[in-house]
Amino acid sequence: MIRWLRVFFVGGVIAYRGLFNWIRPALYIPTMLIGPVFQILFFAYLGRYSKVEDDAFFVVGNAIQASAMSAVFAGTMTIANERQYQTLAPLLATPANRCAMFMGRAVPVIASGVVVSALAVIVVVSVTSCTAFGLTLGSIGMRARDVFMSANIAYYLMWLVCGVNIPLSALPGWLAQIGRLLPLTHGIAAGREVAAGASLSSVSGLVWTEVAVGTAWAVVATTLVWWFEREGRRRATLETF
Repeated sequence: MIRWLRVFFVGGVIAYRGLFNWIRPALYIPTMLIGPVFQILFFAYLGRYSKVEDDAFFVVGNAIQASAMSAVFAGTMTIANERQYQTLAPLLATPANRCAMFMGRAVPVIASGVVVSALAVIVVVSVTSCTAFGLTLGSIGMRARDVFMSANIAYYLMWLVCGVNIPLSALPGWLAQIGRLLPLTHGIAAGREVAAGASLSSVSGLVWTEVAVGTAWAVVATTLVWWFEREGRRRATLETF
């Protein structure tokens, strides 16, 4: 258990610093703080002009979605960058627990997401769920040539179908159902109700649904990592592009 926790926390922080060595205030502040602020302002004023919803609808939706920006891409990069930097094979040669190794890297990502947006428990649950989704995309990077294109597509797909700026009721039924299977959707719905004055207990159903969605994506990510590692060892294709 001590070794597992050491890999989870210490290994996660070290890997985060190594894989995201480009992060410094000159890049972090515009990307993670200033950018989301202008995104919120843009959609709030656009919504006010179009009279689709009130300002609170867009402010809450985009604030929580901004926290997912780091979670989706960082979750993807924590696995895909290992292959790009040609460190995947030595990493997988270690006997370290794979769940502790990759899930531990989500902790700094979650902390970063909470800094960007602040709705306490709901944001933590939403960011964690989005990190699991990002790890799923990252696991595909163990085989795919360019997983970052997929991450960009998935990110903007979530922007469209997760209720960030468009109510699910305004979407076609099949598209709204896709949104309900993705992380962030139920977290945004809970955040809007809390911002309107509801108590956390009254939105517990939405929060637990978001937890369930995140858990499901975490299971998918873990399964894909196990499968792609097994196939990569068998075919000697762990670092083949």
